[in-house]
Amino acid sequence: MTTARNELETGTQLSRDTLNAKELQNIDAYWRASNYLCAGMIYLRENPLLREPLRPQHFKNRLLGHWGSDPGQTFAWVHLNRVICKHDLEMMYISGPGHGAPAVISQAYLEGAYSEIDPDKSQDEHGMRNLFRAFSFPGQWGSHCTPEVPGSIHEGGELGYSLSHAFGAAFDNPDLIVNVMVGDGEAETGPLAAAWHSNKFLNPLRDGAVLPILHLNGYKIANPTILARIDPEELEFLFRGYGWTPYVVDGSDSTVMHQKMAAALDACIEQIRSIQESARSTGNATRPRWPMIILRSPKGWTGPAEVDGHKVEDFWRSHQVPISDPAGNPEHLALVDQWLRSYRPEELFDHSGRLMPYLRTLCPRHQRRMSTSPHANGGQLCKPLDLPDFRQYAVAIDGPGVERTSPTGALGPMLRDVMARNMSSFRLFSPDENASNRLQAVYEASPKTWLATIKPEDADGTHVAPDGRVMEILSEHTVEGWLEGYILTGRHGLLNTYEAFVHVIDSMYNQHAKWLEKSKLEVHWRAPVPSLNILISSVVWRQDHNGFSHQDPGFLDVVSNKSAEITRIYLPPDANCLLSVTDHCLRSRDYVNVIVADKQPHLVYLDMDAAIEHCTKGIGVWDWASTDNGAEPDAVIACAGDILTQEALAAAAILRERLPELKVRFINVVDLHRLQHETAHPHGLSDAEFDALFTTDKPVIFNFHGYPWLIHKFTYRRSNHTNIHVHGYKEKGNIDTPLSLAIQNQVDRYHLAIDVINRVPGLESRGHALKQWLMEQIAEGVLQAHSEGEDTSDIRDWKWPGSPDSGYIQREH
Repeated sequence: MTTARNELETGTQLSRDTLNAKELQNIDAYWRASNYLCAGMIYLRENPLLREPLRPQHFKNRLLGHWGSDPGQTFAWVHLNRVICKHDLEMMYISGPGHGAPAVISQAYLEGAYSEIDPDKSQDEHGMRNLFRAFSFPGQWGSHCTPEVPGSIHEGGELGYSLSHAFGAAFDNPDLIVNVMVGDGEAETGPLAAAWHSNKFLNPLRDGAVLPILHLNGYKIANPTILARIDPEELEFLFRGYGWTPYVVDGSDSTVMHQKMAAALDACIEQIRSIQESARSTGNATRPRWPMIILRSPKGWTGPAEVDGHKVEDFWRSHQVPISDPAGNPEHLALVDQWLRSYRPEELFDHSGRLMPYLRTLCPRHQRRMSTSPHANGGQLCKPLDLPDFRQYAVAIDGPGVERTSPTGALGPMLRDVMARNMSSFRLFSPDENASNRLQAVYEASPKTWLATIKPEDADGTHVAPDGRVMEILSEHTVEGWLEGYILTGRHGLLNTYEAFVHVIDSMYNQHAKWLEKSKLEVHWRAPVPSLNILISSVVWRQDHNGFSHQDPGFLDVVSNKSAEITRIYLPPDANCLLSVTDHCLRSRDYVNVIVADKQPHLVYLDMDAAIEHCTKGIGVWDWASTDNGAEPDAVIACAGDILTQEALAAAAILRERLPELKVRFINVVDLHRLQHETAHPHGLSDAEFDALFTTDKPVIFNFHGYPWLIHKFTYRRSNHTNIHVHGYKEKGNIDTPLSLAIQNQVDRYHLAIDVINRVPGLESRGHALKQWLMEQIAEGVLQAHSEGEDTSDIRDWKWPGSPDSGYIQREH
């Protein structure tokens, strides 16, 4: 430990004279200008440059926003600008603290980025007034780094994801340094804690660098923060244990702090360059100990020290608005006036209100400005994937429901070739589940990224290597954050995970969908980015071996709550449909595409041409499974989901065999949003289209992969909604066989057939004997599961009765 501490102390000692007197003066002035803008945004609507005494009418009616982390963030940004100019660096900035937008907005304004996208925010007194008025104001901007903020890819509400976003941005960007300000409140979250391990996945040969700045200002909203209160030596141990080389910048005296920060950044940039040059000259990607900075500064630094007898600066009371009601409290007005004038704006802005010329020279030029980094508007850099023809991976069939294959197993070779053809712009992400989800073919194109220790036995199937491109870490938060950072900076990817545990990233999906909606619909200058593609496998209906804890299809409900302009849900019924859907999703922009496909072997119903047609329509009648012959049916059997499709088809087969006079229409749904009304979702059907499929008055028995109420939510406006009866997951399950699990939730073939008999007028009496037989099959199925531990072979190997070796018809006879 002594050696480690000496290294830090030596680095600090060497930094004392990093800045000469003029550099120190100018950097401090630029910092004061930024802090002045931060405070002005919170308080003022008029008199932006204090050209007259402050009066109550100059203040906003509602004071909103957060001050606490702003001075530390502006401090870091100003110093980052210095090294950008000094070394001509390509950098971007991610603001992790939840409400740190004033810091980023102020820098974007000083750098001219705001004026370029919105001339109304011009770099003069008029534009500054408009800037102040727009912040945290109805119809304008929020207090977070929303999509409206140039230079940002991270929304302030995404607390805990900043570091994983930063690494996602750095992957395959060899010349980029991503600076990420990690708030000490944010650092207490699980996602952030796991993300520190991302340094084991950053390859200095081909990736950029991530420079975390852990901002210890001591407090959250009203509580101390853990990392700010533990012993400094313990904190240093923690980050050295994570594999980082920490540089500590601590204090409150601005002169000393400027010198320390300048030295620390010079050391970090030198270390990053040395790591990269060594790796790229030797071809050796041995994991380095990347540098990071621990910045310990007062919360609300440079703000009011005390208000109404209570400590404010360096305390939690500076978190939001440090001084309340200046318009109605003369003492508070005087305090705000004193505080704002302490930045001496008359020295910082000229007579027109523009930043003084000598300060403008401190700002990087053009796209070297972090506020205009093209990586933060990744759609501008995005290139389409070079995709193979997905048709070449088709599963050949002799007829519907004969051949059986794993849908995701069929997808694996396609993703392998996508990766092979796009080795610097496509990655596959998963929490240790690629092979489990039958996508192991991708390892033929690239192993898993791994820069930690590799043992000799790993050569026998572990598939890890420093130059791998498959991203696996057992943290759904981290892989989702990596993927989001990767696609927001213009590259492409797909995440696959177990269905029950995709809920871990519910909030991450929510925030990303909100970001996309704002970007797509309201922020004209943001270019479309590749879609967030999530493949859900190991699904609820084949978690009979893992049990109840692994049975939850509710992520689809979460997805459906977000904007119809963003959300897409696909449930391909077989392998060929999965191939078609995935190709479509990889080509798309500005969506969240959720695909649900099981990994176990399943029947293939459509050849590739039919699959393409069916997936393009998103919904359709399967004539080969129907008995209505195009006429008005007695009942409709509909389904969505691969396993649920098989059970629905088996029910249709029973009814066809036992009640041949019954006219059944069979409908399969791939694009779930087709069920919605056309005014509710761009993919929705018109009333006429919906009624033509589902009729206006006939019973519809719908077998759905997820919770039943989602179908009711999508169809409640339809004229025939009262006749739509949905079977889906009912929170029933344990260690079951596939059939017994389906029976418990009444999505099995027998319950579906019984429901048809019960709901078709006049059929219950004619179908009484069949109904009795169906109930016996239910009892036998449960007994078989409990006595033998597996379903009978004719259930396990069931095929569509049109095939000559179908065991189901033989059993019926």
